[in-house]
This record gives sequence, structure tokens and C-alpha cells, in this order.
Amino acid sequence: MIRYALACGAGHDFEGWFGGSDDFDVQSARGLVSCPACGSPEVRKQIMAPAVVTSKGKAETATGPSREMMLEMASQVRRHVEDNFDNVGDAFAREARAIHEGRSEERGIYGEATLREARELLEDGVPVAPLPQVPPDRQDLN
Repeated sequence: MIRYALACGAGHDFEGWFGGSDDFDVQSARGLVSCPACGSPEVRKQIMAPAVVTSKGKAETATGPSREMMLEMASQVRRHVEDNFDNVGDAFAREARAIHEGRSEERGIYGEATLREARELLEDGVPVAPLPQVPPDRQDLN
């Protein structure tokens, strides 16, 4: 069994348990995965640290090489966005909505939005996602 952190297009967060890593994709493609809060079939996996069950039966968050790999991947995603998308600063919510409604040129953007603005965009069907934070320097990690 594998547990995924999931979110729907309306911003509801929930968990889903699947028999294997491909089961979510298969079930989602068949329209069998939906949000328990609103019923939306627009469900996506979220980034999460894998839990590893030890011989003592206790779940532990990934550490060591797995943690470094996840931090490096998050850093690469952020770098790609910063290198290839337009930074619209605090006009992000307004510009994302304008692009979605066809009033502005379609392109990748990033910037800043309040939690309220992000929720309103998601509720209105505007596809947005948080940009990974800049990972801490390796010497600052535990």
C-alpha cells in the first residue's frame, strides 16, 4: 500500500491509499478518484516526504540521501521556473486570472499571492501551485 497526499482543484487537501505507485494514475485516468469534500475529479498528487516504517513499527520521515534528493529536486524545479517563467511579483493573482480568462498572453508566470488570493484562484478553476521554497544550505541541515 502507498499513501499519497492529494489535493483537488478547489484546494481541498486529503489523503488516498493505493495498492501500488501506478494505481493512482490508472484510477484517476478512469475517473475513479474524486475529492471527498466536493466530489471534483480534478485531483493531483502533492509533494510529500515518504514515510519509512522501521523494524520497531514506527514511521519515520525520509532522511539522509532521500532528503537530499528531495531538496535537490525542489531546488531544480524552482530554478527552472525562475529561469523560464515571467516574475510578475505581487500582481500574480491578477495576471494569473487574466491569462486564464484570455485577457492576457498565455505564458508561464510566478510571483506572490496571499493565501486568500490563491484560494480564490483555485475556487475559480485557475490552475496555480506553490513554488518550492529555496532549500537551506546543506551545512545548515541536521
